[in-house]
Amino acid sequence: MIRKDVTETIVVAGANGDLGGRIVRAGLARGAVVRALVRPGADAAVLAAAGAEVVAVDYDDAAALVRACRDARCVVSALNGLGETILDTQTRLLDAAIGGGAARFVPSDFSIDYTALPTGTNRNFDLRRAFRTRLDTAPILATSIFNGAFADMLNGQMPLIQRPVRRVLYWGDADTRFALTTKDDVAAYTAAAALDTAAPRDLHIAGASVSARDLAGVMGEVTGKRYGVLRAGSLNGLARLIGATRRLFPDRTSVFPAWQGMQYLHNMFDGRAPSAPTDNARYDVAWTDLHDVLRG
Repeated sequence: MIRKDVTETIVVAGANGDLGGRIVRAGLARGAVVRALVRPGADAAVLAAAGAEVVAVDYDDAAALVRACRDARCVVSALNGLGETILDTQTRLLDAAIGGGAARFVPSDFSIDYTALPTGTNRNFDLRRAFRTRLDTAPILATSIFNGAFADMLNGQMPLIQRPVRRVLYWGDADTRFALTTKDDVAAYTAAAALDTAAPRDLHIAGASVSARDLAGVMGEVTGKRYGVLRAGSLNGLARLIGATRRLFPDRTSVFPAWQGMQYLHNMFDGRAPSAPTDNARYDVAWTDLHDVLRG
């Protein structure tokens, strides 16, 4: 049952995903009514137990999607995928947010500020750039949140820290700075922005703004062992490797094939996506210290 006449309602699409679930919990922690949209048949017991209003919705059913977005202050998209999701499904969600009378829409950006990067350097960013064009012509307020890379990924998915040899990899310049923010901090900030009637079009955050050399220093402090940096190559060399990998292993149906992760690393070390200044102070988020992340 959807509760009505509630002004502090946030709708979260993709609520069963990793980041989406965190945004749901962060919204509840801020006292909002959180309507969690899940696919029909999805197990949403954890979301319901946390206090969310779980709504199973078919994204191809426009009328049902409008009903799911009705009476919301903000619709937050934590959808993730390729063109079918980021362009098609997210556009249907946007239309439903407008039809349901939502005041604001937060798209599924949650990344490096791709607006500072050239088109063609990152497939997933190009999809979000295309959706941004649609969003900016829609009759609704919008807020994108750019958080750099997820700091949590340093402990496995992002191959920068090579613990066995006590080195931090880099391409180009070891002193190029980039933003890192934990998923929980991104979620907390997103929930605050969703409830902010004056939130601007773009918000930039960074739990930490660091370089490869800084990371080596933090790892030394965390482990008590000396860490150094290791140049893996030039940015041009990385770009050539990305091109070759993409030709040999195209894997066009995966959201994060090997070459996509390499594109993200290139964007991080490119230096054009800003890691500062940030809008960290706009909301009361207890930012996670990078030392605590790397101890994990």
